[in-house]
Amino acid sequence: MNDDTASPAAPHPFVGTWVTADGHIRQELLADGRYDEARGNRRSAYTGSYTVTGNHIDYVDDTGFTATGDVRDGILHHEHLVLYREDAVPPRAGR
Repeated sequence: MNDDTASPAAPHPFVGTWVTADGHIRQELLADGRYDEARGNRRSAYTGSYTVTGNHIDYVDDTGFTATGDVRDGILHHEHLVLYREDAVPPRAGR
């Protein structure tokens, strides 16, 4: 039997791009347990690894800084930030 026909495991549901409502911060959670966070025009402002336990995320950036986050009702609360799925950002007031 050819192993090339085996289907890959589905990525964790948190994998993907999360953004603040104003679009200034974009955090991409990669399937390999790494993340890449952009701030404004600064791509890869923060990079590192993350682990998920239930709805909790522990981050360790490449400099050793740690942070945490929790996904509640489909919204990522990452320290003082509130991030939404890229395709589910709420409309901004005043648009």
